[in-house]
Amino acid sequence: MAQAHQLNAELRERAGKGAARAVRREGRVPAVIYGNKQEPVLISLDPVDLMKEYQKAGFFSHVYEIAVGGETYKVLARDLQTHPIKDHPIHVDFMRFSAKTRLAVNVYVEFVNEEECPGLKEGGVLNVVRHEVELRCSPDSIPESLIADLTGYEIGDSLHISAITLPEGVELTITDRDFTVATIAAPTVFTEVEDEEDEEGEAAEGEAAAEDGDEEGGDDGDEEKSEE
Repeated sequence: MAQAHQLNAELRERAGKGAARAVRREGRVPAVIYGNKQEPVLISLDPVDLMKEYQKAGFFSHVYEIAVGGETYKVLARDLQTHPIKDHPIHVDFMRFSAKTRLAVNVYVEFVNEEECPGLKEGGVLNVVRHEVELRCSPDSIPESLIADLTGYEIGDSLHISAITLPEGVELTITDRDFTVATIAAPTVFTEVEDEEDEEGEAAEGEAAAEDGDEEGGDDGDEEKSEE
């Protein structure tokens, strides 16, 4: 079940690019709350608070409660625009929802019990195929993460989506196959082997060059003796 994250905001009176630029000059981030067949609410956010949330995994799958103007709105972030050079947020769209709302969201996969995974203990590598999985559910049912238990997996094993238990009321958007979420790959030792082979090859070339040099030197000596 999704836990609502708190965001404080301030109302702003005017819409449009000029008004949004004015908000940014004041050191805040313009945003809008829309949806659920209600009038949009224009707001601004503290950039520090927003960045803290944006940098967390699952920003677009978290339910937020925004308190502003004496009202509290339960919303989801649906779009975030960033500065093309500085890469900080410059505008956010939040969507209101109702109890009937169902939508597709990407949820982060959390891998647990690595210490109970024989394959990793033997030097295998966790190869994550899907860091996130798309789910369909109501906003209030969005899980914080999907738990992938690595207990018992050997080198060469694959962890499929069927091994992950979905919360009640949550379904996959991909239903036609049991897709792979991660694999336990064999240790990558080929680089060391190649380095050893390269060293052996260089040593062999060096020995061959030395032998050629000795042979050339011997021929010169024979010629000198014959001339004498």
